[in-house]
Amino acid sequence: MAEAERIIGTPDVGDDSQPESAGQPTGHRRIAALLVVALVAYLLDLGSKMLVVAKLEHQPPIEIIGDLLRFEAVRNAGAAFGFGEAFTIIFTCIAATVIVVIVRLARKLYSLPWAIALGLLLGGALGNLTDRIFRSPGVFRGAVVDFIAPSHFAVFNLADSAIVCGGILIVLLSFRGLDPDGTIHKD
Repeated sequence: MAEAERIIGTPDVGDDSQPESAGQPTGHRRIAALLVVALVAYLLDLGSKMLVVAKLEHQPPIEIIGDLLRFEAVRNAGAAFGFGEAFTIIFTCIAATVIVVIVRLARKLYSLPWAIALGLLLGGALGNLTDRIFRSPGVFRGAVVDFIAPSHFAVFNLADSAIVCGGILIVLLSFRGLDPDGTIHKD
């Protein structure tokens, strides 16, 4: 936690009194941007999983683009690519920790691109955590609903996509030298 705060750490100076510049929402607007992105990612994931469970589970896969892409309902008790099915409780704890860290650090966030990236991570983590808590076989042991099945690749869901997109955006922002506090540095 201390390392994460060091990376995003900025002084807590009058949030709403700071002048606003392009790409740097201040005050409640930066938190609102993060929360809106997280909410949209979460609701899209939740809605798609509800639809998959209601219409696609126990049905043959739906071919979307020939053999390249299909929708197929799969329950995944493990992590990415189905690894670690015996560690579902650990993945649940990791997702919960990620959520807590993002929420704690949001108050020190002054960059709109970072707010979007962290919002994607937050929405994705919430989506998969919801499955882990509320889906069978039980609380904190639930299997995640995956359904996007590209040919020769693992089956995944929209929460996974949000997490990957958020992670890629964080890497790109870091390479460009944009810090979460809105400062730009060139090494």
